[in-house]
Amino acid sequence: MKFKLYTALACVLFLTSHVLADDRPNFLLIISDDSTWSDFGFAGNTDAKTPNLDKLATEGMFLKGMFTPATTCSPSRHALYTGLYNMRSGAYPNHTQVSPGTKSLFTMLKRRGYRVALQGKEHVGPKASFPYEHFGAKGGPNEKKSGLDDFEPTREFVTRDENQPWLLVYASNDPHSPWNRGPDDLHNPAQLKVPAYLHDNEVTRKDLARYYAEIHQFDWQVGQLMQLLKETSQENDTLVLFVSEQGSSFPYGGKWSVYDTGIRVSALARWPGHIKAGSTSEALVQYVDVAPTFLDAAGINPDRIDVGCPDANGATGFDGKSMLGLLTGKEQTFREYVFAQHTTVGINGYEMPYPMRAVRDGRYKFIRNLAPDNTYSIGGIHKTPILKSWQDDAVNNPQLAARIEWLFHRPGEELYDLEQDPLEQHNLATDPALADIKSRLATQLEGWMQQQGDKGMETELAAHEHQPGRQKKQPRSEK
Repeated sequence: MKFKLYTALACVLFLTSHVLADDRPNFLLIISDDSTWSDFGFAGNTDAKTPNLDKLATEGMFLKGMFTPATTCSPSRHALYTGLYNMRSGAYPNHTQVSPGTKSLFTMLKRRGYRVALQGKEHVGPKASFPYEHFGAKGGPNEKKSGLDDFEPTREFVTRDENQPWLLVYASNDPHSPWNRGPDDLHNPAQLKVPAYLHDNEVTRKDLARYYAEIHQFDWQVGQLMQLLKETSQENDTLVLFVSEQGSSFPYGGKWSVYDTGIRVSALARWPGHIKAGSTSEALVQYVDVAPTFLDAAGINPDRIDVGCPDANGATGFDGKSMLGLLTGKEQTFREYVFAQHTTVGINGYEMPYPMRAVRDGRYKFIRNLAPDNTYSIGGIHKTPILKSWQDDAVNNPQLAARIEWLFHRPGEELYDLEQDPLEQHNLATDPALADIKSRLATQLEGWMQQQGDKGMETELAAHEHQPGRQKKQPRSEK
């Protein structure tokens, strides 16, 4: 009798675990490369041709309050995959890697029976922390045509074993510069609407047309992925998340800055039967919330995960938290604050350290520039043909000259009312009427830096220790 009871119980447990395994969703994380959050049709850009992303937006939730905690590719991706802010994980300069022993989403899902892969741009390390199968281009701009448009390996991966759930990160190189992909005749530069944060001249317009062409090429890739899910009957079993990464490499406020055009992210989430089609959320969320969310959706309690990289207070859990309740409509608010940092040391063409830290709530942003007496100068902004064309135009244009000067020198503190000044052009840090707001945000920023083990300039100057294989260059000034 006992044997029969044990046998029956074992059968029930087996069937229950089998059902749970079958119910676990697949995960498709799609990442564009250096694209400003507003440069998509669904986000309001009428020049951007993004029909596949626009369709995806109607099928899921538009997360309007998503932010990356970093302003360059490698730190952004590390935060996305680990659920950790970059100072804590060690992956805070560009071309970086996390501290040994740090676990990633790939590690955690693979240990729980998922097969995991990344197609396209890698830019993370060490391999022990990111145990994915890789196919397609590895990441250099000259490798863009290598593997990203070939979806046969993708099909083989997602259909390899119908009884095993999977995580696939599709990490495109588009629209990272150089902008040499997509249809040449898609846009007439003269007819484009130049975004207000850019200077309007012929060079800007030509570059903008090429950039939009690469966004269109990326959108085609999204369409191929969505068609693949449909053809393999996995549409309803897959949680799809698209994120636009940090901003584009146009000068002023995109990549390499902690302004919203640099750290705000367009994000779309689709999971039929769980996420309401055509929904939107204004809630503040960050890249660090993605890994806990995926684990939660897979039936894994993210609060019980040891990430292998303690923070300054000894805590071993995620910096992020699951936003599954937000996606499914059970929650309407999420974070009160989001944080960001930028490290210049180790960036191609940098000359002097110019570390930036930022905190943002739903209306205000506070920025602390830790070396305001230095000159901000890196290759990607200050030594480009487009900025040279702006400097030529600024000879007889004092307003443009002041904007360009801002690219090189900024005050120690910046405060912006994003409701009244969404492009962050009017610094209110010295306004006595906003002193309490500045104090509140500064306290939050200081607390975050402490929790992360961020020692300011000391941490900035140690950036090379987290860039394996890159030749060390001493900064011209270490103020």
